[in-house]
Amino acid sequence: MTQTIGFIGLGLMGQGFTRRLVEKGHKVVGFDIDREKTKSAAGWGVTPAASAAEIAQQSDMILTCVINTAAVEDAALGAAGVGAASDLKGKIFVDHSTTELQATKRIAAALAERGMLFVDAPVSGGPGAAAVGTLAIMAGGAEAAIAKITPLMRDLGTMTHMGPVGTGQAAKLVNQTLVLTNYCVLAEALRLAEAYGVDAGKIPAALATGYAGSNLLAAAWPQMVERDFAPRGFARQVLKDLEMLQAAARDQHLAMPMASQALTLYRLLVASGKSELDASAIVSLYPEQ
Repeated sequence: MTQTIGFIGLGLMGQGFTRRLVEKGHKVVGFDIDREKTKSAAGWGVTPAASAAEIAQQSDMILTCVINTAAVEDAALGAAGVGAASDLKGKIFVDHSTTELQATKRIAAALAERGMLFVDAPVSGGPGAAAVGTLAIMAGGAEAAIAKITPLMRDLGTMTHMGPVGTGQAAKLVNQTLVLTNYCVLAEALRLAEAYGVDAGKIPAALATGYAGSNLLAAAWPQMVERDFAPRGFARQVLKDLEMLQAAARDQHLAMPMASQALTLYRLLVASGKSELDASAIVSLYPEQ
């Protein structure tokens, strides 16, 4: 069943999302604070909107995927945000961003006061997966809200209902622990292979059927080998997520030494002026022989 979908945030991920939605036959109304991104999205069939509030006026289901927690709060509760629309009763706000847990609960509660449903549904897989509908979607929300979005989420990937509001974001922290520390491990392994004269390009195929095989090995390793750091996701975003992870671990008094080391390395990468490169650029911190 196709429908009108509002989408807030037309960066790398938003482009993938909206292209996929248009391809699946949905009418998509889109907005980004960068007017050029909003204008560009019209090229693949997205109807431009002037604000998040206008998005909410024109659609019953509003998806958002923006850069950080502050941007999510602005999109939801800002002066021209979704919450400023005149009638939100029965509509639903789905946050695909990686957002701080307490802010997620605060936004959900504020929108609920206006009669709006809320699901935190962060994703994993990157812009490429968004464009072809193979995202991993971790969703937190009430059963009624999950039921309402399930048909649409099938167009975008595989959704797992993790529990009440906030559990989607908690699951995303687990995802980031596994993925973002693994970038650093891959970088070390590549330098080891190169030091001993291994044809590094053969590693993903050689390890694919063993325990070392992984989606990230297949995706990020070739980028590291080829020094191809065009952003599929920005290093600054990785740093933001690792800082968020560190704060969440501190709140629960958790020891996460591997994630803490990854945080230090990405702080170094961003401080060295490489914030706009892909996360795989972490390998550039490791000296080449």
